[in-house]
Amino acid sequence: MATVLKKEDRKFEENPGRVDPFRLCSDVSKVKSGINPRNLNFDLRQLNPQQFSSLYHFHRNAEELFMVLSGSMTLRTPQGLEVVSEGDLVFFEIGETGAHQFFNHTSEPCVYLDIRTFLDVDVCEYPDSGKILIAPTFDVFSKEPRLGLFDGEEQVIEKWKELEEGSQP
Repeated sequence: MATVLKKEDRKFEENPGRVDPFRLCSDVSKVKSGINPRNLNFDLRQLNPQQFSSLYHFHRNAEELFMVLSGSMTLRTPQGLEVVSEGDLVFFEIGETGAHQFFNHTSEPCVYLDIRTFLDVDVCEYPDSGKILIAPTFDVFSKEPRLGLFDGEEQVIEKWKELEEGSQP
């Protein structure tokens, strides 16, 4: 079934839990229409003047494609800063080379379409602050200290002995 989101039904609302200067707004008509994508997620975003879209980040399991519909904003990537404007398409690949953040350097709102893949679980990494986020639960962890896979598993034999003793009649 096709669902049409009419321009006249758009209403931008600030995303919950945001703080200055990260007050990104999203069109709520998608939610109100009952659209719940499985693998291809999208949002119509409005980035107001002097606000950042999000923390500088990259995804380990999601690609993103943004199209600027109106206005202009500054894009930060590992290569530096670049102004993107109405009609520009910006693709972000998986991994560190796809790291990005937008800042609205203008005095007018910038509206863009945010399209991204979502395949069950994603890990989003924030290089500036050393955090990782697990989606869709939105659990946030410090990346440091990094642990080895077998750290904390030194007592496995004792654990098994306890379990064996506990299961004896």
